[in-house]
Amino acid sequence: MKKRALISVSDKTGVAEFAKGLEAKGFEILSTGGTIRLLKESGVQAIPVEEVTNFPEMLDGRVKTLHPMIHGGLLGKRTNEDHRAQMEEHHIAPIDLVAVNLYPFKETVQKSGVSHDEIIENIDIGGPSMLRSAAKNFADVFVVADPSDYPSVLAALETEEDNYAFRQQLAAKVFRHTAHYDAMIAAYFQTQTEEVFPETYTVTYEKVQDLRYGENPHQQAAFYKAPIQHEATLATANQLHGKELSYNNIQDTNAALEILRDYSEPAAVAVKHMNPCGIGIGATLAEAFGRTYEADPISIFGGIVACNRPVDVQTAEQLSSIFLEIIVAPSFEADALALLTEKKNIRLLELDVSNQQADQKRMTTVDGGVLIQDLDVKEVTNEDLEVVTEKQPTEAEIADLLFAWKAVKHVKSNAIVLAKDAQTIGVGAGQMNRIGAAEIAIKQAGDKAKGAVLASDAFFPMPDTVEAAAKAGVTAIIQPGGSKRDQDSIDVCNQYGLAMVTTAVRHFKH
Repeated sequence: MKKRALISVSDKTGVAEFAKGLEAKGFEILSTGGTIRLLKESGVQAIPVEEVTNFPEMLDGRVKTLHPMIHGGLLGKRTNEDHRAQMEEHHIAPIDLVAVNLYPFKETVQKSGVSHDEIIENIDIGGPSMLRSAAKNFADVFVVADPSDYPSVLAALETEEDNYAFRQQLAAKVFRHTAHYDAMIAAYFQTQTEEVFPETYTVTYEKVQDLRYGENPHQQAAFYKAPIQHEATLATANQLHGKELSYNNIQDTNAALEILRDYSEPAAVAVKHMNPCGIGIGATLAEAFGRTYEADPISIFGGIVACNRPVDVQTAEQLSSIFLEIIVAPSFEADALALLTEKKNIRLLELDVSNQQADQKRMTTVDGGVLIQDLDVKEVTNEDLEVVTEKQPTEAEIADLLFAWKAVKHVKSNAIVLAKDAQTIGVGAGQMNRIGAAEIAIKQAGDKAKGAVLASDAFFPMPDTVEAAAKAGVTAIIQPGGSKRDQDSIDVCNQYGLAMVTTAVRHFKH
């Protein structure tokens, strides 16, 4: 009896050549729909599936391979006498190879203006069923879901050697493929039903690249992206210049983009080790970056800079004067790009951050599980502020307070940020106590602390931070409030003549 291969593909790349290769090895080809038309046009003697099932395609093609003549041929174990007897009794011929890829669900979902009905019709049923049946019986069946595997399958059929391990690899790939496909469908329906945290949470990612290493050279790592991208993300950035990003580059650049999302005016953000070392805004990008650099000209060395306006020559001249790992911006003017690409080691990424949205979830793995939460995108405006001190903040202080509040949200807790005149001047990050973070920020600010404002990501459990700020010359403070000892801090502000506002919003970042 001739060996049989069933070929039914949406992606027809290389399928005619593959089918011809199988025919040359004595395979009889079964096929369906558009695939069989292409194969016949290419000279392949393909047999329609309905001639095997004795049942026509029906329901607009929804049912064509869901039949015992197909799945019996896939699932029957060749070494099981009972299986062989049942197959013979029902005239079911074995199918020895399946090449199937699925309806383009991902591509359909991403189409502009696509209807719900069109999306539903691009959910494949027969394809995953055949793949899973063949993959379950991989000991007897070659199963191919990826056209790039066609050559290696043909090569494996050339030899009489046992290829069990290879067939098992193909089966593993198929189960990953169908799980990936189903996860995208599940995500679509979760969006449709507006279920935020369902009883099971299934996610899937596609590999972008292997990385040289992880956080440290002894750690292996790879970069994966969400398969369906509706917005500007680091995974969709266009790299114009420089070598591949490292694990730490990706982490830091993503942190910079998250910070940049909060600013609509021209802004530049510098990040080191996932904390901002400088944030500045201005009338132009050049002015904004000048303030970012002046915020901490030491820490920015070797850092990541993200901009929310096209990089012009004036800004590029400033950027090129220091060592930076990465610059990301919506675009680079031709002369600016020419200037920056003179630096061999800098990486330049093009990403329109104005299209960024924040509707995704943040996932953090823990041993044996994962934590999932909304991103922290809570905004605070002037109307949300409550003045709790005798002194009222001035308009200029309010502007700086709101600027500092946006910044402190993105600093690892415990976090303190000092700001003045649309730039950060001191950042205290990731300390075990709040006064420690304040001391770092105040020391970094130096004389600039006089007349500055201070933001704290959480309330003050004791008044020591407020007292340190007052002695450094800070004139106004913004903090969430809500401590049992709030009044102690308010009293110190009143004693020194500081203004304090509360937000009723906390911004812990672990």
